[in-house]
Amino acid sequence: MKELIAKIVIVLLCSTLVVGTASAQTESSKEGQTKTKSEKRSIREKVEAGKKVGIHKIIKSGDPELIYNEALKYYKNEKWNKAADLFDASQAYYVGNVQEDSIAFFSARSKFKDRNYVDASMQLDEFRRKFGRSIFLEDSEAMLAMCQYYLSPDATRDQTITAEAIISFSEFIERYPNSKRVEAFRELIVELTNRLKQKAYLNAYTYYKVQRYKSAVVALRNALKLYPETPYREEILYLITVSNFRLAHNSIAEKQGERYLNVLDSYYSFINEFPESKHRKELERYTREAKDFLDKNNIEKQ
Repeated sequence: MKELIAKIVIVLLCSTLVVGTASAQTESSKEGQTKTKSEKRSIREKVEAGKKVGIHKIIKSGDPELIYNEALKYYKNEKWNKAADLFDASQAYYVGNVQEDSIAFFSARSKFKDRNYVDASMQLDEFRRKFGRSIFLEDSEAMLAMCQYYLSPDATRDQTITAEAIISFSEFIERYPNSKRVEAFRELIVELTNRLKQKAYLNAYTYYKVQRYKSAVVALRNALKLYPETPYREEILYLITVSNFRLAHNSIAEKQGERYLNVLDSYYSFINEFPESKHRKELERYTREAKDFLDKNNIEKQ
């Protein structure tokens, strides 16, 4: 009996302890919520009083309206980096709201103006897929194209994003033919296309430089086929002739006949287009050697 009473006393003590702990936690939670509301009011009051408050404190306040309004202020004052952080922080509070697309757009534009083209382009690409009917759609697509333009590297590097920029500019012109941006975008397409032409030339020239003349001829001809109006046309035709000559000159006898005929073909193509070229005398020496070989071996010149 004594043991039973002792167990009951222990249970009652434990229950009291649990209730007391729960009560303390509830009071602590209420106190925390009151403190949070108080801090939120305090930050808002400081901002409204014109006092300087860091954006991280504004974001931590959890006050959606305050965060959004401060984002707009920084945006209007062209403080792009801070505006972007605040717009990013406010997005979660406005999901499904009529302001959702404008916040997403202003966030991306702030990054664009801050020259953070990588993040801006990702957000703008998502924006056009998510907000297909937004009043900001035209501006977002224009900015996306410009992001890709600014990210496009010089011709010595990979030109994937250059091609993407050309596509974006072209699609924009097709969708918004009456836009005031059309003429400028057409000029940028020409600029970027010239960069692709230069890249095609440089890729082909690399084979020539390392003396892989057979590959050089193929690459140079492909560059001409891809971009017939390339500003490097004279240089490419010249290199094709030189590559054909060096390939023939260094070949085994069984292959020299056909390859010297290629020298003549490429020379005549070159001289037909550029009769006054500075390369003419050099190429004439190569053709004389080609003709001498063909004559000695009784190979008919085509």
